[in-house]
Amino acid sequence: MSRPIQAHINLDALQHNLHRARRLSSARIMAVIKADAYGHGLLRSAEALCDAEGFALLDLTDAVSLREAGFKQTILLLEGFFAAAELPLMAEYEIASVIHSPHQIDMLDAYPRRAALDVWLKINTGMNRLGFAPHELPAAMEKLQAHSAVRDITLMTHFSHADEATGIAAQLEKFNQITAAYRLPRSLANSAALLRYPASHADWVRPGIMLYGASPFPETSAQQLGLQSVMSLHSKIIAVRELNKGESISYGGLFSAAHPMRVGVVACGYADGYPRHAPSGTPILVAGQRTRILGRITMDMLCVDLTALPAVEVGSHVTLWGAGLPVEEIAHAAGTISYDLLCAITKRVPVVTR
Repeated sequence: MSRPIQAHINLDALQHNLHRARRLSSARIMAVIKADAYGHGLLRSAEALCDAEGFALLDLTDAVSLREAGFKQTILLLEGFFAAAELPLMAEYEIASVIHSPHQIDMLDAYPRRAALDVWLKINTGMNRLGFAPHELPAAMEKLQAHSAVRDITLMTHFSHADEATGIAAQLEKFNQITAAYRLPRSLANSAALLRYPASHADWVRPGIMLYGASPFPETSAQQLGLQSVMSLHSKIIAVRELNKGESISYGGLFSAAHPMRVGVVACGYADGYPRHAPSGTPILVAGQRTRILGRITMDMLCVDLTALPAVEVGSHVTLWGAGLPVEEIAHAAGTISYDLLCAITKRVPVVTR
């Protein structure tokens, strides 16, 4: 028999979350499925999200795989192309591109078709990562509007604080000011802005983490936002042992028993994608009951406190995150974000869809 760890993907929940996004905005939806759909599987997620008007990702190979699987929607490369040699393949498969750099505009001469490339021109309004500075926009627009390869242009930006108290007001005002002269489609809203700031919805919204049933806000749960969890991670107890007072557990002896304890060993570790830095006390469900992790997470196993769970034995079910234990709670305990956990599930973990 194989190790008992499994990731479960609820495709109905994925569709529910897409429909939730649809109810929030009349804008077209560019579903973000980068990083293997945040660890949920590219093609299975795209199929569940097939009502979206577009898909956004990073890798040209993934974009081609969507086209070859029969998807007709707009497919957008969020970082655009990296070399002129990619442009013929983009033309063949009709892949749209973000343009965020003058170097990309210079490479456009290698595009083999006239008036066929849809461009999303990225403007830096404060994220200070990718995009043209406001003073660079007129020259970039002039070149793109005159270029023989370019068909349609969409203006876009990305918010740096949409999930925080700072909000989007300053960036939104800057974007509106510098793009006022252009009557072109716009795309601004990520998940957080889609959920919280209707003024940012414009023509295209770009939901990502909310589609997978996780909240972008530290103070608000996914359930409160009307979202359903898509991924859950499960395993089993594979060993039970008694720990005497003063004995430690796992590498480094970071946890020592203050009294006699009953400890379970779970078949899940950082090589499966569970965060190694999750501390003692991180919550976990064993046989549907909440308990805590003990000691350091190892490559293939972690330990849990069974002292108050006398009926639990080898083979008892374990939920690492899922129903009754949101992934955001595990992420918070581990000092990270839900994106990190969802994207980290490794290929050795079997996936069950339902």
